[in-house]
Amino acid sequence: MRVKELQCVITFHATTEAMAFEDSAKAAGFNGRLIPVPTSITAGCGLAWKDAPENKETLLRFIKEQGLAFEAIHELVI
Repeated sequence: MRVKELQCVITFHATTEAMAFEDSAKAAGFNGRLIPVPTSITAGCGLAWKDAPENKETLLRFIKEQGLAFEAIHELVI
């Protein structure tokens, strides 16, 4: 069983937003990945981006600079 750790989770309104974010984030060198939205939160679509919590501010800057759409950013233990 994996140990649960604090993660930065970004949710999206639509699947197309999640996939566009994934393409841009991977091209920029982020190591996160798309996951199913954790049951402890709700989102417009069923996908979320999971990354290390120490990348939260960098991800926020990246989202703003790239003009990417997202719903919310959460920090939770998953």
